Amino acid sequence: QVQLVESGGGSVQAGGSLRLSCAASPNTYGSYCMGWFRQVLGKEREGVASVYTSTGSTYYADSVKGRFTISQDNAKTTLYLQMNSLKPEDTAMYYCAADYKFPCAVVRGGHPDIWGQGTQVTVSS
Repeated sequence: QVQLVESGGGSVQAGGSLRLSCAASPNTYGSYCMGWFRQVLGKEREGVASVYTSTGSTYYADSVKGRFTISQDNAKTTLYLQMNSLKPEDTAMYYCAADYKFPCAVVRGGHPDIWGQGTQVTVSS
């Protein structure tokens, strides 16, 4: 059973940056996609970004395009989300997730196969 553990969240002022990390144990070989979604209490979950394991192609939600960058190490053990030019509306709990089959539920809706416990990001104005 693969486990995902997020880190790197915190509090930052608007315009600042954070880098989230997601450590996979043992690894995510065989996954179809990995990505990040975020959720604010009482609001619908939003898929933020994903990377398709076999092709390396990426997807970003319009709300973060041009500001966030998703990447993964070659060993498939760590997923990153570099977040720049943060806005107060980026405040949320961020979750790392993986899917082992089509579609990529991390960003397309539905339930990802696995996800971590989340890391809180708070952006103040």
